[in-house]
Amino acid sequence: MSRMLFGTDGIRGTVGQSPITPDLMLRLGHSVGRVLKASSAKPTVLIGKDTRISGYMIESALEAGFASAGVDVLLTGPLPTPGVAYLTRALRLSLGVVISASHNPFFDNGIKFFSASGEKLSDTWEANVEAMLEQPAHWVDSAALGKARRLDDARGRYIEFCKSTFAGDLTLRGLKIVVDAAHGAAYQVAPEVFHELGAEVVSIGCSPDGYNINAGVGATDPTALVKAVRESGAHYGVALDGDADRLQIVDATGRLFNGDELLYALVADRISQGQAVAGVVGTLMTNLAVEIALRKDGVDFVRARVGDRYVLEELLSRGWTLGGEGSGHILALDRHSTGDGIVSALQIFQAVIRSGRSLAEQLESVRLFPQSLINVAIQPGFDWRCHTPLLQTQRSIEVELGSSGRILIRPSGTEPVLRVMVEADDERLAISCARRLADSVQATAGAKAS
Repeated sequence: MSRMLFGTDGIRGTVGQSPITPDLMLRLGHSVGRVLKASSAKPTVLIGKDTRISGYMIESALEAGFASAGVDVLLTGPLPTPGVAYLTRALRLSLGVVISASHNPFFDNGIKFFSASGEKLSDTWEANVEAMLEQPAHWVDSAALGKARRLDDARGRYIEFCKSTFAGDLTLRGLKIVVDAAHGAAYQVAPEVFHELGAEVVSIGCSPDGYNINAGVGATDPTALVKAVRESGAHYGVALDGDADRLQIVDATGRLFNGDELLYALVADRISQGQAVAGVVGTLMTNLAVEIALRKDGVDFVRARVGDRYVLEELLSRGWTLGGEGSGHILALDRHSTGDGIVSALQIFQAVIRSGRSLAEQLESVRLFPQSLINVAIQPGFDWRCHTPLLQTQRSIEVELGSSGRILIRPSGTEPVLRVMVEADDERLAISCARRLADSVQATAGAKAS
């Protein structure tokens, strides 16, 4: 069954426009509740959120929807997405619900769900919810209504969990770290975690007002972090996004490390500790340099579709533990069931402390390949796989690149655009090859490239 409401990361949109309206949120809560009731007599769900002003409205609507289906609700208030996943599992609850649009601006919001085991739910589950939405509501009577209460110690429980993922014989003492929480869900949690582990903490992006989430701060705009690290003389800076499930790290020189580099650093640390790493999962966009470096280390590498849920699915199917995306979503399944920006940062600092080498020194052998990405507007229904000139150009370029580059062509999932990406160890070659591919599409599709 095709999904109409759910995207690759739950439900997301502009507040006040479908699907992010209070009436649909009430119906969503009711429908999810009915799906849960089909397998549990008295389910309980946990609802957390980020700091957007719209979170109050959506939380109230979801709470009413769940109660109307006979489902109990626990409310955490602002809490990172991975914190909701952790508490759902730790408290043996039926479902975790996060109200967040992650790195989007404040006028957007969204919903995502976690299973009882703290993992993102399957496409089939989401399809079942959408099917239930199409059915008439079935309001329970007063005696069967769900109840709601506040989970007052949610933040403290999650802080202790984050600290537990850091080696007990190590400390962050001696490190000065700038923490940028993007005025988002981790604004209270993140500085406290690093401080309690011994670091000297400088906080930025930790003053939410309901409207400033991700605005000029956070993982999607690390300029403020780079500036703060330099001005404060810090050793490192950590930038989270609005719901704190991904990160960027900056060192004292202002160098920014993306998720591909951080993933490799985690793998290298595990290997240095004598731990076996059977394989790693990246995505179609993972930099080729990381794949080459991993294979040199004897570590198998596979690519999943773009999106951390697909990385997770691949990891679970193979029984592996480490994977991630260049955007900073990193999965370490021996530490947490989902991507966690704070936990990932702690794993990186653990590697730095253990090795006695800076992050830059640990990544000296991994020089990221330049990537050239061109978006080509196409007519709806245009099938690039049957476009002979493009396929011929692609084959020619693949021969030219050999093992020192690769091509990725994929349609956008949200707009009539074909994304053409070429990666090569020579930047000029990557740019010229990407342009040749885009021109080939343009010649037939009659569209413009950007």
